[in-house]
Amino acid sequence: MTEITDFARLVSRDQGLCVVSTLRGDQTIQSSVVNAGVLDHPVTGRPVVGLVARGGSRKLAHLRANPRATIVVRAGWEWAAAEGPAELAGPADPLPGFSPGELPALLRAVFTAAGGSHDDWETYDRVMAAEGRTAVLVDPQRLYSNA
Repeated sequence: MTEITDFARLVSRDQGLCVVSTLRGDQTIQSSVVNAGVLDHPVTGRPVVGLVARGGSRKLAHLRANPRATIVVRAGWEWAAAEGPAELAGPADPLPGFSPGELPALLRAVFTAAGGSHDDWETYDRVMAAEGRTAVLVDPQRLYSNA
């Protein structure tokens, strides 16, 4: 049985590189490479798979229309997938129960969960705000892998 810890273990082995897939309006799949990681949901405290999306991106438009995603992480020949409903927290996407003033800290938490680090968090926060970055939080209702 695949657990969220299996997903997190693989994230740490390949710099958080993952593939996220969303559903387009014409019912075809759109996939892109992102950095993602496992962190606690800022409202519920439950583990989620998080990534940061640029404001205005196609993946955000898809998730607003159909808030579900599949995220696959791979390291060597091992892989794990997490799929489920997605919640958005960003300038154009208020998350119920979450204070918008805490968005910079959430974006940092997602970034570090994906293995990122930064020498100048103030600059990071400024760039994230300027780009309208949004946290995507996927509830891993279905987890599976080749392990």
